[in-house]
Amino acid sequence: MNNLLIDDYPILVLPTLATEIGLNEAIVLQQMHYWLKNSNHNYDGKRWIYNSYKEWEQHFPFWSNATIRRTISSLEKQELLFVGNYNKAGFDKTKWYSIDYSKIEGVSKRVAQNEQTSCSKRANGVAQNEQTNTRDYTETTTDSLRNQSNIYELISKEIQPITNSMQFEKLSYELDLLKDIEIAKVAIEYCKSKNKGIAYLTTILKNWNNEGVDTKEKALDKVTPKQQVKGSLLDDILNEE
Repeated sequence: MNNLLIDDYPILVLPTLATEIGLNEAIVLQQMHYWLKNSNHNYDGKRWIYNSYKEWEQHFPFWSNATIRRTISSLEKQELLFVGNYNKAGFDKTKWYSIDYSKIEGVSKRVAQNEQTSCSKRANGVAQNEQTNTRDYTETTTDSLRNQSNIYELISKEIQPITNSMQFEKLSYELDLLKDIEIAKVAIEYCKSKNKGIAYLTTILKNWNNEGVDTKEKALDKVTPKQQVKGSLLDDILNEE
């Protein structure tokens, strides 16, 4: 159906797809493609599959629940999946998924275009060795995967290296929930100023996500000391003396 997906059972992914959307995302998408080919659930002109996160863990036993949630959430954010709810019970919120193959085709064309551009550069003798430069953490980018990678580098540089897998999972989960990556940068700078570690950073992000902090401005308001209001009752008492 598409030259970026494999009609077979083994967990295999093409490097081109993994490079474009992320390795974990490519693994899950490939498996969904396989299951959809054998699905009998047809709604709204599409085949669908569904699983609870506990059931997803059985299919991907090498990942934690948090990693699975983060990966599927990433696929949703990249709009590579259709999300539905065809559960018979109204209280059942289990998500149903179908692949948006038109978006996959777009990825395929983008890969082909990049390859053509690369070949053209080599033919013209202007190809140069690619260099990876660490971006300043204040630089914004529309590439969420690259953006998050920069955040991990920033955390390791400004706070402490991430060495614990459980610590990484909890932090990654909260980072994925952020509406704006700039919020994370505010939290990192605050933790650095207070000489706090990753556990403290994770707690801050969790609280902010729960409180609906969805802009950099709201995050800055959280960490900016409130100035004492003049004309307070204490001022009045002191003035009387």
